[in-house]
Amino acid sequence: MQEAPKRGEKVVKLRPEQTGEGYKSVYSEMTRPTLGSRIRAGIRVSGELMITFGLIVLLFAGYEVFGNSAKVQDEQNALNSELDEVWNDPTVGPTPSAATKAPAAPGSNLVGRLYIPKLDKEWVVVDGVQPDDIRYAPGHYPDSAKPGGVGNFSVAGHRIKKIFWRLDELKDGDVIGVETRTNWYVYKVYQQQVVKPSAVEVVAPVPGKPKAKPTQSLLTLTTCNPKYNNYERLIIHAELVSTAKRDQALPNAGMPAEIKGA
Repeated sequence: MQEAPKRGEKVVKLRPEQTGEGYKSVYSEMTRPTLGSRIRAGIRVSGELMITFGLIVLLFAGYEVFGNSAKVQDEQNALNSELDEVWNDPTVGPTPSAATKAPAAPGSNLVGRLYIPKLDKEWVVVDGVQPDDIRYAPGHYPDSAKPGGVGNFSVAGHRIKKIFWRLDELKDGDVIGVETRTNWYVYKVYQQQVVKPSAVEVVAPVPGKPKAKPTQSLLTLTTCNPKYNNYERLIIHAELVSTAKRDQALPNAGMPAEIKGA
């Protein structure tokens, strides 16, 4: 008589097999889980969990790069409308100084528009580079120069499809345009570099020389590098080559031909 299974044991019924005596049902011997079998089972479960977790991370990364494009575009459309409304309203003056402690003026956190004709891209630039500032728009480093000013007008943006995804395609001589309420500025790229995130001197008034006194009007764009990662920074430096008055009475407010991409 076969003894009853003990705790942790099981009897597994196998399929009928043909033997010299004909077909008969074959039962397994009493089997006990071993340390090795438990380890193998644990490894298998852990592997499945890691694969599942990896897929979730990959899907999230894919969404961050590709899936939120519609949201970025919606936010940019809203910022464009806000900027147009402020610029076309003569009653809205310059932003009050901090000393007055007045409420922020409408559109005071909007710097202007940034154009890259080679990439057929344009964005409204906000003032600030905190995560909430640059979630849907490039952001101006608040301590850097204003557009067109002597020094280094510096702008950061995420490496996502709707923002600085293709920034690596810019080469020396390519045009970057900036539009403010009063002026158009045309910059031309003179350098592309990849640096570590700690290399903050790239946005100094004189890039790479934090203690130097600026004499030129420069523009610097920064974003993560490589694509899908952030352990480096891709940097684009450009210099101001021309300035023109913005005139709302003209087509496209007098946009220079270089920015149109003509």
